[in-house]
Amino acid sequence: MIYLLLLGALLALAYGPSLWVRYILHKYSSPIDGMPGTGAELAIHLIERFELKGVKVKMGAAGENYYSPEEKIVCLSPDILQGKSLTAVAVATHEIGHAIQFNRGDAVTELRQRYLGKALLIKRVGSIILMGIPVFTLLIKSPVIMFLGVAAGILTMLVSVLMYAAILPEEYDASYNKALPILAQGYLPAEHMVAARRILKACALTYVAGALADVLSLWRWFRMIR
Repeated sequence: MIYLLLLGALLALAYGPSLWVRYILHKYSSPIDGMPGTGAELAIHLIERFELKGVKVKMGAAGENYYSPEEKIVCLSPDILQGKSLTAVAVATHEIGHAIQFNRGDAVTELRQRYLGKALLIKRVGSIILMGIPVFTLLIKSPVIMFLGVAAGILTMLVSVLMYAAILPEEYDASYNKALPILAQGYLPAEHMVAARRILKACALTYVAGALADVLSLWRWFRMIR
């Protein structure tokens, strides 16, 4: 029983944040009557308002929403770019929040430059280790090697989660110190601000939630261990 409880807790830790993020973004994704513009139109307006010189908006793939400081591009998925929903407006403003951070040279942007690239690299290494375990197991046929490989893969991906967690202050700043005050300046009616705050929280947690789900894909590792 204790093992089942532990497994349940690990699964909740792994998939709970990711499922919550998806639920919130989907819950407020329906178009709202009277919404004056799309996510893209709001993003372009805010770029002009805050004089974010050189920053452009482009369409990304489904679920692809980010700001690239190197390219000065706000990438928005089709539903955000073209949508007139609370999710579209809040997500677009969150990404503009990142653009504002880098345009102003906020100290919080150093977190991304210091940790994000490392997190992505470590995550890839962990994935490669995990994918290579079945091959090494067939060649070497050693349970010890297999166990060490799984442990190394899990460890590298846990480190990746910690790296993502390190940039949470930047994500929260983009949501609560940039996007939320902007939306409160007449871009959304007061009755929608509670929902907007929830969406912006989901935006801030996206990286960490996704990394946790990757780390604790327990079914895959348990199958390999067996």
